[in-house]
Formats: sequence, C-alpha cells, structure tokens
Amino acid sequence: MPFITTSDGAQIFYKDWGSGRPVVFSHGWPLNADAWDNQMMLLASRGYRAVAHDRRGHGRSTQTWQGNDMDTYADDLAELMDQLGLTDAVVIGHSTGGGEVTRYLGRHGTSRVSKAVLVGAIPPLMLKTEANPEGTPRSVFDEMRATMAADRAQFYRDLSAPFYGANRPGSKISDGLREQFWRLSMQVGLKAAYDCIRVFSETDFTEDLQRIDIPVFVAQGDDDQIVPIQAASLKSVRLLKNASLKVYPGAPHGISGDYEAAFNADLLAFIQD
Repeated sequence: MPFITTSDGAQIFYKDWGSGRPVVFSHGWPLNADAWDNQMMLLASRGYRAVAHDRRGHGRSTQTWQGNDMDTYADDLAELMDQLGLTDAVVIGHSTGGGEVTRYLGRHGTSRVSKAVLVGAIPPLMLKTEANPEGTPRSVFDEMRATMAADRAQFYRDLSAPFYGANRPGSKISDGLREQFWRLSMQVGLKAAYDCIRVFSETDFTEDLQRIDIPVFVAQGDDDQIVPIQAASLKSVRLLKNASLKVYPGAPHGISGDYEAAFNADLLAFIQD
C-alpha cells in the first residue's frame, strides 16, 4: 500500500487513482479516505488524478499519540502534496477535512493549488462563543467525548443517523451506508478520535480564510445536523476573497443520495470552469 513518511516519522496512507490534473481530498471525522471513493471514481474516470489520504490516527495511517492537531494535519497534507509533486491542484475537504484544507492553504499558501472546495466544512469556528453566538455549546462536545470514551462502537452507530439525516421523516438512507460509516469510524484510534473533537470544535480558521486568494466553492446542506450552516458556510463565504456558495435544501451533513448527485455535478462544473 502507498504511504508517505512525514517529518516526525508518521506513515500517511494515500490512494492515487487516474492521471491528469490532481484533485486532492481530505475526509471528515471520524472516517478515512474511503469516504471519498465515489468522487474519486467519478473524477479519475474523467481524466483527473484523484488523491485521498487517511489523516494520521485514522484508517491505515499511523496512530500517533502526539500530533492530533490542526497544524499537524495541515503539515501532513503539505508533505503529501510535496512528496507526490502535485501542482495546479484542486483541494477538497469535507467537515474536519474542510478545516484541514483551510489551515493548509492559510499556513502553506496556494503555490501548488489553483482551486478549493469546502463542503459541510467546520470553518470558521464551530464552538459557541460571545463572538460566535451561532456556534455549538461546549457542553455538546463534552458529551461527545464522554459518550465516545464510554462506548465508541455504539456512539458511532448512533452518530450515523444525524450524520446522514436518517433520523428525518422520509429518509432513504440505507442500513448499508450507516454500517459503512460505522466500519470506517471504528478504524480511527481512540486517542486520535478523542483529540480531534477538540480540534474540530475549537480551532478558529478566520485568519486562514482571509488569507486564501484562489477561487473556493463552498457547499453545504441546510439541514446539516453536525455542522450548523449558520456558523459555517454562511460565515466562511463572507471571509473568503473569491468564493461561491451553494446551499442544498434539506441536505444533511453526509454526502449521499440526491445530495451527492447534485454535489457531484456542481463539483465537476467548478473544476472544469
């Protein structure tokens, strides 16, 4: 299996499909690169080079005790881009992966990247504060940590419902998709998963967003129960210099079904433009 070795010795697994202009995917918590298989298949079949990695601590990458923080995640992405020699790339991040992409661009610049996509992404800040009243209260994240630490298997099974909107009337989400979410989630190390709750909830990306100077497609469902749109995309698009926003009515956090079909079409149009 292909890996890169980071400066601190971590092994980062990646998938590299097709050839052509690179499109690099960063996955959400608590999943791994496999969450992007449909989009990778779509793009690799249309003449692009689709690359996706497992974040450290997740999937097939090293379960490091240290380094479960957004700066290190961004540095790992930078090392992947550098070691694979990727240029003129489109970088795409979902949820926590959207934070990783945003911090990468803010911290390492855009010399290797020409466009970015943030879908259901956590920037600018998920946590509710005096300056961010639309955010989620800290007590919600404290409860997530406690519940996951007590019984992570059941926690992930329960989380799959709001993640994909399976708890909404008329949902068509399959049991198989929810089981796949559980399977991928169980591959993340407990320490990395626990640390990442603080990372995705408390990291402020305001300055990163303001530094980004390339076109950014911001996408999110307005029924996202995981990353509330009022504290996320609706704010991010105002902080970015060159952004377009697409809101998908009734769509959840997880990209699936009709939402996935619409997003895939918009993604292709944005990349090809």
